[in-house]
Amino acid sequence: MSPRSILVVKPSSLGDVVHTLPAVALLKRAYPQARLRWIVNPEWAPLLEGNPDVDEIVLFPRRELSGSVLKQFRWLRATGAAYRSDLVLDFQGLLRSALIGRFCRGGAFFGLSDAREGARYFYDRTVPVAREHAVNRYLHLVAALGIDTTGPLTWNLPIGSRPAGFDLEEPFVLLHPFARGEGKSLSAEEAVAFAEALPCPVVLAGRANVTVPKMNGKHVDLLNRTTLSELIWLIRQARFVVSVDSGPMHIAAALTPHLLSLHTWSDPALVGPCRPEAWVWKDRTLFQMRQMQTPPSPAQKPTTAPDLAAVAGHVAGWIA
Repeated sequence: MSPRSILVVKPSSLGDVVHTLPAVALLKRAYPQARLRWIVNPEWAPLLEGNPDVDEIVLFPRRELSGSVLKQFRWLRATGAAYRSDLVLDFQGLLRSALIGRFCRGGAFFGLSDAREGARYFYDRTVPVAREHAVNRYLHLVAALGIDTTGPLTWNLPIGSRPAGFDLEEPFVLLHPFARGEGKSLSAEEAVAFAEALPCPVVLAGRANVTVPKMNGKHVDLLNRTTLSELIWLIRQARFVVSVDSGPMHIAAALTPHLLSLHTWSDPALVGPCRPEAWVWKDRTLFQMRQMQTPPSPAQKPTTAPDLAAVAGHVAGWIA
């Protein structure tokens, strides 16, 4: 029997929410009459605005609940009563997401075999997954329902909104140089040097607690000055996107083939752009994702900083 209600549990983070979109699109296509709800952190809810696959966005107020077991229990009980669903899918794989799913379970509760913190003990069915890209792992979860996952992927992201006061009309490169993960970011000086090496305007975007040296007049510094919606708009408008391994990089991978992802220690096979045409710079080697033929290794890749002069040269050639 087809479910009348589906609950997707995937509160965070930015890149992981983006990675879940194709699986959810297939879910809605398979069960178009079901009411599909998605539990997500408030800061990532803009990623789901206007999504035709999501009938209702349910906010998980993690910060408000932090540190209070009583508040958490009350929220779980209220959420379970309000959003009990015939089918619950835990894409997060943590104890808190498993608890949410268990309280909301009105029928079957599915999760992944690599779930942590004992989450898998709450599931009715645990779907086996290998060490592979997150997008493929999440597709396994819906494939376990008998849904065909072999076709083209769908990324229903919002159009976004133009940043206030942004009046650059000529083609630009969007540079996202900073990430939360240790050892993934460029330095502020490297970001400016990279911008200065390109022949077209560069828009610097993202969030970081760094001070960037002043750039020349053709470039635009929007660091810490855009909303998530505005960042999506900039990615859509950019002639080319260059980003370190980060959530915004995964948004770009969903929206455009004109992307170069810079990796130091992280493995592109697991966390690279999920688009065959996208370019990757890893260990001073440039390649497209479609050229990755070896399976991911459990061993950590050597840390190698990108040769920014070479990277800038390649980007300049692509946009010429």
